[in-house]
Amino acid sequence: MQFQLNFKSGKPVYLQLVDQVKAAAASGALRAGEPLPSIRPLAEQLRVNRNTIAKAYAELESQHVIETVAGKGCFLRETGTPFKKDARLKLLSSEIDDAVVQAHHLQVAKTDFLQLAEDRFDRFQLKRTRAGN
Repeated sequence: MQFQLNFKSGKPVYLQLVDQVKAAAASGALRAGEPLPSIRPLAEQLRVNRNTIAKAYAELESQHVIETVAGKGCFLRETGTPFKKDARLKLLSSEIDDAVVQAHHLQVAKTDFLQLAEDRFDRFQLKRTRAGN
């Protein structure tokens, strides 16, 4: 899993990490039982304090998104996505808002935008179906 931080956003880094793990879990990019990166190497990679990563992982654990196995690390919970449908849609809505604004700036018509989104969704589902077989 690759994290992308925006130090100018005003949002605390640990919350950016929490949101990205939740989004990956909700989208299926991070599957149940998969390990999260270890704290020390991730902190070095992102150039942040180890306590920041530990705080993000503690928050994820308190929200029942991940579980910590002593001596082995942190893993996405096996119980499936902890998010109800409305929470998954809320996570996605800000990404869609960004895409809509970008489409507006590029003068892409609503019908073209919706067709592109549908095509991309179908392509993703096809790839996922092939990967599952």
